[in-house]
Amino acid sequence: MFNDVYDVIVVGAGHAGSEAAAAAANMGSKTLLVTMNLQNIAQMSCNPAMGGIAKGQIVREIDALGGYSGIVADTSAIQFKMLNKSKGPAMWSPRVQSDRMRFAEDWRLLLEQTPNLDFYQEMVSGILVKGDKVVGVKTSLGIEIKAKTVVLTNGTFLNGLIHIGDKNFGGGRAGERAAKGITEQLVNFGFDSGRMKTGTPPRVDGRSLDFSKMVEQPGDENPEKFSFLDVTKPLKNQRSCHMTYTSPEVHELLKEGFDRSPMFNGRIKSVGPRYCPSIEDKINRFADKDRHQIFVEPEGWNTVEVYVNGFSTSLPEDVQYRALKSVAGFENVKFFRPGYAIEYDYFPPTQLRHTLETKLVSGLYFAGQINGTTGYEEAGSQGLMAGINASLKVQERDPFILKRDEAYIGVLIDDLITKGTEEPYRMFTSRAEYRTLLRQDNADLRLTPKGYELGLASEKRLRRMEEKHDSAKKFVSFFKDTSVTPEEINPILESNDSSPVNQSGKLFKIFARPNISMDDIRKVEAVEAYIQSNNLDNEVIEQTEIQVKYSGYIAKEKNNADKLTRLEYVKIPEDFDYSKIKSMSYEAREKLKKIQPTTVSQASRISGVSPNDISVLLVYMGR
Repeated sequence: MFNDVYDVIVVGAGHAGSEAAAAAANMGSKTLLVTMNLQNIAQMSCNPAMGGIAKGQIVREIDALGGYSGIVADTSAIQFKMLNKSKGPAMWSPRVQSDRMRFAEDWRLLLEQTPNLDFYQEMVSGILVKGDKVVGVKTSLGIEIKAKTVVLTNGTFLNGLIHIGDKNFGGGRAGERAAKGITEQLVNFGFDSGRMKTGTPPRVDGRSLDFSKMVEQPGDENPEKFSFLDVTKPLKNQRSCHMTYTSPEVHELLKEGFDRSPMFNGRIKSVGPRYCPSIEDKINRFADKDRHQIFVEPEGWNTVEVYVNGFSTSLPEDVQYRALKSVAGFENVKFFRPGYAIEYDYFPPTQLRHTLETKLVSGLYFAGQINGTTGYEEAGSQGLMAGINASLKVQERDPFILKRDEAYIGVLIDDLITKGTEEPYRMFTSRAEYRTLLRQDNADLRLTPKGYELGLASEKRLRRMEEKHDSAKKFVSFFKDTSVTPEEINPILESNDSSPVNQSGKLFKIFARPNISMDDIRKVEAVEAYIQSNNLDNEVIEQTEIQVKYSGYIAKEKNNADKLTRLEYVKIPEDFDYSKIKSMSYEAREKLKKIQPTTVSQASRISGVSPNDISVLLVYMGR
């Protein structure tokens, strides 16, 4: 069946695997995607949504590089929201509510239309290794498939164990079996492994809910979209979500099941996501709060299935049911399925290089939850990077690594490689020290040229980005070059409680005032005339406003990034012997020896390595 040697084999077809397979195939590598169930490609295992705070920036970065997540998020969207609009643009984060069934279908159809990509449905039970190099995979039927590189994206399937109350059973997801064999083999090769936990809430029948008792949450009045390409238009019609609350009565009903909770009786020993706790964890940790928000999210355009966001739980199903019936609007609730927790194997990501290639086995890459992350977006971005680098390795080209000042994806991977994680890692804007540079609106300006150089982003995508860049640059120059009289501008300033001017001045200075918006400045005849005569779209107008209003902050952050990234170019030899540096702390020597950073900058970000240790290292290296 498999006589050819593939350039890249991707194991698992979740968000990481789908992006990895698409990237490798689109870069010209002969690629095979192996998954246990081809009907579940890019399945939304948990909530039916893409994006959110910091995650939305990642989806836009994936799209800018030429990945598929942003396109599929748009084609399957039922609602769009730009979060944090009341804050500065560094915090703006796009999010879509998705049609779960359509999302998976659109992903599969896109993959099927991708040249160089083959599919095979079966469980991979192990990898084939010759010396210290991967040479393929072995399936549960005993079939050996040869490859030059392998990307493992096993999600929650490695020895997955599902918990509902005092019951537990093997599985990688509800209704699907766990994957066996890979963990044990990798541990035999010398890899460290651990266990993590995640959970999911009940799914219920929307026909049994009383939405009149809930707060409606509609989408944005003027919705945008994720992809920088014009594959789809912004939504004209949207489905609303709703919000309700738990109560002290709900909390008491939940507590009745605590003695049967696998979280509290010791059955679950692994660590769950701190920022997405289960409902029992919330009422236990935040005992002072008498209610918690519940977001009621439709699963699609036409289905009646509803996702109960905020009610993730592994309590017994009867306890879940009784407690949820006491939530306002859920009095007559009917379950589609109860919530559950799942434990699974992961591999501490300090065992990887920044390319996501393992240090122990050449040509073997890890991406997604196998690296200890949580979230579709984090997984998709890792899959994209692993697929890119696996393809580059086969093509004998230089690896592709994004720095912390270039992308949230760079922050994510650098955090994982240098710091590791002992709990499911989730991206936040606070993790990025250069978030003013890493905005969702400029992801294409930052990354599309890089994607084009890789052979991943299309020429159409590049041309569109260049047009946006040039148009915004010219519009900024217009504000710098155009003057306005007090007679024309003072009525606008006074209506916004902004100090009037006594003489003519440049529009740039006026527009830079914090309380003057683009809508205000468009009241100046020359500005509106420029927009109309140049046929500027909303993207260019928004980009211009940000460049004018935040130019000082952007320049300052860029300067800081340039200073700090100089150490990125100070390379550490691969066989560097840290044990010789006696004046460095013992902890630093051990951490550096284990992680083997490639640059001094990477070494400085390792937990336990102090600025003094870095100074000693620089002196020792003759710097």
